[in-house]
Amino acid sequence: MKQSEIKELSTADLNEKLGAMQKNYTDLKMAHAITPLENPLQLRSLRRTVARIATELTKRELQ
Repeated sequence: MKQSEIKELSTADLNEKLGAMQKNYTDLKMAHAITPLENPLQLRSLRRTVARIATELTKRELQ
């Protein structure tokens, strides 16, 4: 997800997406520990998306 897409979502949607993305990231990380993923860069992109969503939520709380 791009930052512009994240800014358009509501806070409730962001919280929902954050939970889903974190679960997906942990599942992929566990799968990668057992057998290497075909594309390990998925982990990096997912981790960065989680960070972008968390940053947007924090920014909205501070405003």
